[in-house]
Amino acid sequence: SLEEYLEAKRVAFPRFYFLSNDELLEILAQTKNVQAVQPHMGKCFDGIRRLDFGEDPKSTDIFAMVSGEGERVGLGKNPLKARGSVEQWLGAVESGMASSLRRLAKQAMATYPEEPRTEWLLRQPAQLVLAVSQVYWVAAVEEALRSGEPQQGLRDYFQVLVKQLADLTRMVRGDLSNLERRLLAALITIDVHSRDIVASLVAKRTSNVSEFEWQMQLRYYFEEEDLIIRQVNARFLYAYEYLGAQPRLVVTPMTDRCYLTLTGALHLKLGGAPAGPAGTGKTETTKDLGKALGVNCVVFNCGDNLDYKFMGKFFSGLCQSGAWACFDEFNRIDVEVSGSMTLCALRLISRTRSAAARCIKLLVICQPQQQAPSVLELWVVPILEQCLLLHNNNANG
Repeated sequence: SLEEYLEAKRVAFPRFYFLSNDELLEILAQTKNVQAVQPHMGKCFDGIRRLDFGEDPKSTDIFAMVSGEGERVGLGKNPLKARGSVEQWLGAVESGMASSLRRLAKQAMATYPEEPRTEWLLRQPAQLVLAVSQVYWVAAVEEALRSGEPQQGLRDYFQVLVKQLADLTRMVRGDLSNLERRLLAALITIDVHSRDIVASLVAKRTSNVSEFEWQMQLRYYFEEEDLIIRQVNARFLYAYEYLGAQPRLVVTPMTDRCYLTLTGALHLKLGGAPAGPAGTGKTETTKDLGKALGVNCVVFNCGDNLDYKFMGKFFSGLCQSGAWACFDEFNRIDVEVSGSMTLCALRLISRTRSAAARCIKLLVICQPQQQAPSVLELWVVPILEQCLLLHNNNANG
């Protein structure tokens, strides 16, 4: 049947689960025209607006990925070939995206100490500027904390951070492209928070890297040629999802506490449930943490028109792609559908907490009011460890 055909395509490329049947059929109906996938790239990838096929409209060579802000990042020395079925070459794009960002991160780590920072940051992809800058910031803070006079070391480094911010301020006042201005805005946001953390460490007389005041921070390291993020006991590999030059959230003490809670939940293979009045930043905080970890975060606006079949497929896509899901306005979902989602989430959480788990049976259960629940569908799908479920509730919902 058509439904089984579409399911086979989605299993081959799990990000197709985030497209509707009509959108997927539009892509599959034009398999000979590889560039027909361009309008749907934004739903499959967080930061890729389109792929660069060169100047030839009939080209099947993919040279780079282009973000919505206009940033262009190459996919390697040799272009990828968009040949064969669409799900196969899109899978190659996904792999090429991660490998290219990993290679560029290694290059950025090597060149950071060799060039003036104001020149270096204009030659790197925006997300790697933020990540690599944080690696060197963490290294400098820990060097100060391990020195013979940690308080004096932190005060000296605080002055370095102030000078770096002054340099960025002068750059912002200059003649910049729109992309460069976006990059600097995000970097200044992160650098201001970094400066405030060092000021807090000085004020609280922190003198050891093992103290909680430092351990509670989101810390970046470069180990074994890979970006690692730590916070207290939690440790994550950077996911290398291309994000483009997206803006970053201004970090407040409340944001820090949310990050600390959510990374702890992910470390324990649990989910999160930010709650609060509308417009207070629950969704944006979740998305910004995903950007910090380089993860694809799919924000889904819930409504009373959702049914159990759609949500079951959505969960299947999350399991197989390793994406985060943020279910916004979760309280608007009907009780019958939310009950099915809860059972799926519980099973997903229990399987991710099992070290031996390599697949999950997703039971799609319908439980009408005043009736016994019945199992309507069953899928067995592979599961990636990094997937995370979060739902946001409005306090008045």
